Amino acid sequence: MSVDVEVVPATPSDGGVPAGRGTWSLSWHGLRTVAVLELRQRVRSTRWRTALIVWFLMVGLITLLTTGAFSILAGDQSAPDASYGGTVYSIVVGFVLFLGLLVAPTLSSGAINGDRNAGTLATLQVTLLSPAEIVLGKLAAAWIAALAFLVASIPFLVWALVGGGVNWLALLTTVLMLALVLGVVCAIGLGFSALVGKTSGSAVLTYLTIGAISAVLPILFGLLVPVTTTTESVRVWDVEPGYTWEETTAPECQWQTREVDVWHSERTWWLLAPNPFVVVADAQPLNGDPESLADDGNMLAMLQYGVRYARTGNDGPQDWCSGYVMDGNTVSTDSPVEPVQVTDQLVWPWGLGFDLLLGAAGVVIAVNRLRVPTGELPKGTRVA
Repeated sequence: MSVDVEVVPATPSDGGVPAGRGTWSLSWHGLRTVAVLELRQRVRSTRWRTALIVWFLMVGLITLLTTGAFSILAGDQSAPDASYGGTVYSIVVGFVLFLGLLVAPTLSSGAINGDRNAGTLATLQVTLLSPAEIVLGKLAAAWIAALAFLVASIPFLVWALVGGGVNWLALLTTVLMLALVLGVVCAIGLGFSALVGKTSGSAVLTYLTIGAISAVLPILFGLLVPVTTTTESVRVWDVEPGYTWEETTAPECQWQTREVDVWHSERTWWLLAPNPFVVVADAQPLNGDPESLADDGNMLAMLQYGVRYARTGNDGPQDWCSGYVMDGNTVSTDSPVEPVQVTDQLVWPWGLGFDLLLGAAGVVIAVNRLRVPTGELPKGTRVA
C-alpha cells in the first residue's frame, strides 16, 4: 500500500522529534495521512464489514421485536391510542449504546501496540509526522469507524421515534451524545494501546474502565446509601395522632414533627454522572415532565428523573397523608407539600465533562508515549 508520507531522518531538535516539528505540532495533511491509512486498512478488512452487517441486523431485530411486542400490549389495553413510542425508543437507544460500548474499544485498543508489534509504527515515527498527528489521526480513524456503526442505527432510531411519545429533537440529541460517548471510548482505548504492549491487555483495560463508570460507580452509589442516611427532625403532613384505621370516619391531616431517616443523595449523585447511559438519557429533551413520562414507561425519562432527583435530594417537608383511600374516598387531595423540582438539575454536563477528561487523558498519554527517541522501552517491546 502506498502512502503519501515523506520519510526523513528523525533529527532530535525539539524534545527528540524530527527537525522543525514539536511533539504537539499539528497539520491537516499529517492528520489526514494517518487517518486515511488507518481507514483503508479497516475498509479492506472483512471482519469490520462483517461486524457492521451483524450490527445492522441485531439492531433491526431488536427494534422489530420491541415494536411488535408493545404494539400487541397496546392493542390489549382499553385505550387503543395508548402511546408506547417512548418505551420502544428508550429500548432501542439503550441497546445501541450497549453495543457501542462493546464495539468501540476494539476499534482503538490495538491501534498503537498493534502497529508496534507488527513493526510498522516505527516507520511513521521516523517521518515528519509528529506524535500528536499520529495519535489524533488514529483516533479520528477509530472514531469514524465507530460512527459508521452509529449511522447504521439511525434508521431504526427514526422508526422507533415514529411511535410517538418522544420529541423529534431527541433524535439529534441522541445521535450527538452517542457520537461523543463513542469518541471518548475510542480515546481511552488509544491511551491504553500506547501504555500496554499486548493488544489483548489494552482491550481488557479499556473494557474495565468502561465497566467501572457504567456499573461499578452506580453500585458504589447504592452501597453508600447507609452512610449518607441520617436521622433528622422533619415536618410531616400526617394523619392525626392516635387515629386507628379501624374507625369509620376519615382522619384529619395535620402538620407534625417526626424523627425520620433522610437519605442525602445530593452528596453522592456525582458517582452516577459519568455513566454513559446517564449522559445520553439526561440530555434528552422530553415531551412533558420527566416524572409523568416515567410513569408512562419511558425508560429514558425514568433514568433522567432518577438522577436529577438524586442530585436535588429531598430533606424538606414530607406528605404522609394525601392519597390514602378509605371506603372509596380519598382522605386528602390537596397536599401542602410542594413536589421536588428536578427540571433544572442537569447531570449530563458534569458527566460528559468527566468522560471527555478521561478521553483527553488517553490522548495525552498516547502522544507522550510516541515521543522519539524513547528513553526506555518495556522489556520485549518491538521497535521496528
